[in-house]
Amino acid sequence: MRTVVGGLIQMSNPINDSGASVEKISKAMLDKHLPYIEEAGKKGVQILCLQEVFNGPYFCPSQDAKWCDIAEPIPGPTIELMQKIAKKLQMVMIVPIYEREIAGVYYNTAAVIDADGSYLGKYRKNHIPHCLPAFWEKFYFKPGNLGYPVFKTRYATIGVYICYDRHFPEGARLLGLHGAEIVFNPSATVKGLSQYLWKLEQPAHAVANGYFMGCSNRVGTEAPWNVGQFYRDRRPETYDDMVRQLP
Repeated sequence: MRTVVGGLIQMSNPINDSGASVEKISKAMLDKHLPYIEEAGKKGVQILCLQEVFNGPYFCPSQDAKWCDIAEPIPGPTIELMQKIAKKLQMVMIVPIYEREIAGVYYNTAAVIDADGSYLGKYRKNHIPHCLPAFWEKFYFKPGNLGYPVFKTRYATIGVYICYDRHFPEGARLLGLHGAEIVFNPSATVKGLSQYLWKLEQPAHAVANGYFMGCSNRVGTEAPWNVGQFYRDRRPETYDDMVRQLP
């Protein structure tokens, strides 16, 4: 048996001002995360997962092309910064951002960085909701086209599922068949039916497929959309750790 220390960061948007620029909001979100990432490293976290599109608000309740300005290549400036931090802290990182592949082609993506700072690859969210008044994700994201990869990191073999993906057992099963020992599910979802399903689906994936899951959500509410409260906010801002024993 070996012990793996995982970490999750849940964060609210520091600038709830519809008049602020996209660049200012994104930078504020990144700056707010950095001390929590450092704290995780100092406390011995070996694998750290940030939340869905971590360096921006959850802008999908609107259909406004200005938010495409947050998107960037992978690797790109944000991932390259996280590579340096991962290497310094000797910590694996799952970093979900808004990815720009080429002009007009965007994905909801999580980059995976190993503890030596090397970029291992990425997972693109496969299931894109566009059926509720507050979740117009197909305006922003194409469905993923990379399948269900797993990543052999220094500490464990991990997979990534993003938010709405968790409603679909097929991908969760494929991650298990591909050898995942831990699957991380960064999310942005609000109270209601989703919260009830959260408590069913995540443990069900873990039990059915024989791996651990690390699941995180945003915190609080976000203006100007105010579509509801992002749940699992046990504290106003949280860095949580989870210790898992793997064979």
